[in-house]
Amino acid sequence: MTQQSEWLKVESLDIEAQGIAHNSEGKVVFIEGALPGEEVQVHVGRKKNNWEQGSLVALRRESSQRVSPGCPHFGLHAGACGGCKMQHLHVSAQVAVKQRVVEDNLWHLGKVKAERLLRPIEGPAWGYRYRARLSVRYVAKKGEVLVGFHERKSRYIADMQQCRILPKKISDLLMPLRALIASMDERDRLPQIELAMGDVDGMQITALVLRHLEPLGEADRQRLRDFAALHDVQWWLQPKGPDTVHLLDEGGIELAYTLPEFGIVMPFKPTDFTQVNHHINTVLVGRALRLLEVQPQERVIDWFCGLGNFTLPLATQAREVLGIEGSEALVQRSRENARRNKLEHKTSFVVRNLFEMTPAMLVADGHADRWLVDPPREGAFALAKALADLCADPSLAPGWQPPQRIVYVSCNPATLARDAGLLVNVGGYRCTAASAVNMFPHTAHVESIAMFER
Repeated sequence: MTQQSEWLKVESLDIEAQGIAHNSEGKVVFIEGALPGEEVQVHVGRKKNNWEQGSLVALRRESSQRVSPGCPHFGLHAGACGGCKMQHLHVSAQVAVKQRVVEDNLWHLGKVKAERLLRPIEGPAWGYRYRARLSVRYVAKKGEVLVGFHERKSRYIADMQQCRILPKKISDLLMPLRALIASMDERDRLPQIELAMGDVDGMQITALVLRHLEPLGEADRQRLRDFAALHDVQWWLQPKGPDTVHLLDEGGIELAYTLPEFGIVMPFKPTDFTQVNHHINTVLVGRALRLLEVQPQERVIDWFCGLGNFTLPLATQAREVLGIEGSEALVQRSRENARRNKLEHKTSFVVRNLFEMTPAMLVADGHADRWLVDPPREGAFALAKALADLCADPSLAPGWQPPQRIVYVSCNPATLARDAGLLVNVGGYRCTAASAVNMFPHTAHVESIAMFER
């Protein structure tokens, strides 16, 4: 058992941004707030047979990568915001940690080693979060409203007066939003505000989706209108599920984002899935297409295509692009976006449960020279297995040709590694390149991109 007086040498950092050390008994100790190379004392909160977990209470040797957090709400103190985990680590070191996580997962989980490690994709460290789900709570005993992220390891909402990872305009709105909700008749029936920001021709559009458990009266609606006029935001209302989201008042500027390199404008609804970090998304799409090297005569399949974030840029380069997605609503939006960008003649979209793919279904979609795969956190196991099985046994589909090149964009390095293991060790592909993508600076969230060829 670790004694609080024992000084531990921190050896590395895990994917949750906890320092990893060994105590005098050889047991692994995970330490919140500690960085590699530091000597620390720990208050142990959890004990298991093989490991312990605690938080830093004293520091004798400090890492050269330790920095002062940029936000007063970050830390290990009571009431600290749980939205970020790495603000005490220099942002370049955060990126290096995430790059190592991608490498380690590929090797330890998938037995795959990338032939080339690309420079990680990174961008602004602050003000990047164009999407966020802010919890709202009216605290009757104190007569005040809280709006923000949850406290660290708690169901309570942090008392946030600012947030450095949100755009400054939204950070500056946190206190006015608290005052607005406090003034409303339904203040105790408004559990959430979802933020979605667009950017068209250098102009930001700010949409706020208010979840309300009871119908709003005219007085509350007018309060929302007055707030919108004062702060230049759009209010959307969500009385029930995501499909019930609608504008408070019709009209106004369309919510959209752009991919300037490809001349694409992408309209979206505030509850649609879009990337949190618009700057990184722009760079990521560009890198994915450069890695694919699509030729004008080629056919491409975009798996998990969503709104067409990759499909439409691909259609500016390929002969034909097939977008496949599990959501009927998203496929409909993809078709609308293709028409909006005058690319409907080069694109087609189908609805398919991609978690139930089989070799026969894959063959039915026809040959494609290149694939773009961008799955959710669960990864693309069924798709990777179907392809690997066809590659391992060509007699399953005589004459069918697998794609020469695949670019896989991942938001979970563990499922990327699992799927990469199938593609490489069963399907005969090579992992020719990989890198981390720092989509969420200061958090432990790791995105990545990898390329496979045969």
